[in-house]
Amino acid sequence: MARLGRSTWAFGEHQVAVKAVSTVAGPWESRGPLSDAFDVRLDDDRAGQDTWERAEQAMFRQACDIACDKAGIVASDVDLVIGADLNAQLTSFYIGLRQLARPMLGVYSACASLCEALAVASLAVATGFADVVLAGTSSHNSTAERQFRYPTEYGVQRPPTAQRTVTGAGAAIVTRGRGMWQITHATLGEITDFGVKSPWEMGAAMAPAACDTIRQHLADTGRSLDDYDLVMTGDLGRIGLDILRRLLVDEGVAPESVVRERVNDCGAIIYHPDQPEVFSGGSGAACSTLVTFGHVFREMERGGLRRVLVSATGALLSQVSAQQGETIPSISHAIAFERGD
Repeated sequence: MARLGRSTWAFGEHQVAVKAVSTVAGPWESRGPLSDAFDVRLDDDRAGQDTWERAEQAMFRQACDIACDKAGIVASDVDLVIGADLNAQLTSFYIGLRQLARPMLGVYSACASLCEALAVASLAVATGFADVVLAGTSSHNSTAERQFRYPTEYGVQRPPTAQRTVTGAGAAIVTRGRGMWQITHATLGEITDFGVKSPWEMGAAMAPAACDTIRQHLADTGRSLDDYDLVMTGDLGRIGLDILRRLLVDEGVAPESVVRERVNDCGAIIYHPDQPEVFSGGSGAACSTLVTFGHVFREMERGGLRRVLVSATGALLSQVSAQQGETIPSISHAIAFERGD
């Protein structure tokens, strides 16, 4: 393992692998264009529970159980559990997974939490402090709305720039050695703040963070966009994706033709554009998790993609900070995946 440049950890070839992944998708996500890529497709956003919070906890728990089953392990084989959600005090993670009775680390970078969790998991494995790490995230549209904007019961009207928080959960088993999906690099992002204040404008708030992290990753590794089959951001939606592409071109990262061919966004593709109540696309801690572990990893397994950079994005606001008129600082962390042969 080595540090490259200012912000990137390089784990070396065949040192850190994702052994198995799982995805549990909510009703809107299960009706989207990526439906076939998910392990579980729910038709009830309460998942048989009496509250949305308990539903999210149940989805997180189910995702972890499926990942362990796929890897052929049980909870006692796991050395460390790392995860995140969007609820205060990470209650979906801690309450939902308390029955695992394993060492746990809750992390938080809002919707960028998947890549933070995978970076810490890879660090633990590469340094020998853990042999098997379970990492994942969850989010739920109806729990996140009252955490970051208004009580769900208000029925607040949303502008076209808004995004729908993805309902779902996903998990990965990270181990040392060789696997179908190798984690080769992790680039840790820095806070960016371009003065956006509206909680309905998260794509605009997060796009500069994604641009900054992608540019730093390429500088640290000496790579270009041409070295990746796909660069996928986390939660920008269609409006934020357009802003990011313009930023990458304006800052000379790559020509427009390359940017449009190589750069896409999980939030822009998880829903059909004409689905009701999705507005400019998806967001949420589970957005990049469902798309990465479902769609992207399936394409890598089929051989359509061999090297992918996922740069999840997080808007670091709260209901209180938004109501107090604070700007929305944002962050993006990136993980480089390569197909293992």
